[in-house]
Amino acid sequence: MSSFPQRIFSGVQPTGNLHLGNYLGAIKRFVALQADFPCIYCVVDMHAITIPQDPKELRRQIREVTAAFLAVGIDPVKNIVFNQSQVHEHAELAWVLNCVARIGWLNRMTQFKEKAGKDRENASVGLYVYPNLMAADILVYRATHVPVGEDQKQHLELTRDVAQKFNNDFAESIAACGFGEAFFPLTEPLIAGPATRVMSLRDGSKKMSKSDASDYSRINLTDDADTIAQKFRKAKTDPEPLPGEAAGLEGRPEAENLVAIYAALVDGTVEDVLRDHGGAQFSAFKGALVDVAVSKLGPIAGEMRRLMADPGHIDAVLADGSRRASAIAHETMNAVKDIVGFVRS
Repeated sequence: MSSFPQRIFSGVQPTGNLHLGNYLGAIKRFVALQADFPCIYCVVDMHAITIPQDPKELRRQIREVTAAFLAVGIDPVKNIVFNQSQVHEHAELAWVLNCVARIGWLNRMTQFKEKAGKDRENASVGLYVYPNLMAADILVYRATHVPVGEDQKQHLELTRDVAQKFNNDFAESIAACGFGEAFFPLTEPLIAGPATRVMSLRDGSKKMSKSDASDYSRINLTDDADTIAQKFRKAKTDPEPLPGEAAGLEGRPEAENLVAIYAALVDGTVEDVLRDHGGAQFSAFKGALVDVAVSKLGPIAGEMRRLMADPGHIDAVLADGSRRASAIAHETMNAVKDIVGFVRS
């Protein structure tokens, strides 16, 4: 992979309210990565329609995710910020990869099993093959790294498998077209930092989710200070005080979750938090957590509301990003067509 210039790609689905888990697990890290890498950040709206969407609401949510990108500090000039459906090469490459990936690989995807549930026969074909579209999202930019949470590692492994099989299947053609031994990189995951997997405030064994029926299970990025305070104060805990060391959090998922959230918000470690708050009752610790959360998230929510009031500006950012993304994707897709054996003018 050393022969490939470093490039980061990541995408966020515009489905439901963005929440604290999206921020700490992904979007917050995007800001840090832009200092060291060329980054492409995508609103993956084509993934969103694998399940039914209200068209008007989908448009609003595409703009909301874009607003969140900008509000947290992603620079749309230094980076590329766009929505997937404006770059048709994502779909084109996905079809080629559909013909490279094996059914057995997709059958092992745990997220399809979870999302389709027991009624798999009625799930959309898109939901089944969307890991191949995810692979196309990454590979159409020949991205070398993707920041992912633990729950996305399986999809990235599939991306690597598909890339490797394409490189193997078309090795002779790849060399003949002047691309050496491999056309696609074997994309590496970037997994780092505390609270990469933020859990529900109502059940520490479940991931914080947009789809949870209870709004008290999550902190939405658009929540105001009073709502943030109320949700954290009502968060499920246990009767014991905070331990002084991380080992004392074992078997206490709700306590572990709140401590990890605090640590991620202050860019610290769990050990740092317990050093300062060990022995405290949760009533006191939740107060400190509310103060930190409001100071960090309040400005983001305010900026998101300001940006959402000017959809024309958001659309202009997406249009510019899509134009720049298309230039890269078009070059990749032309090469893929040559490698596969298509005739193009």
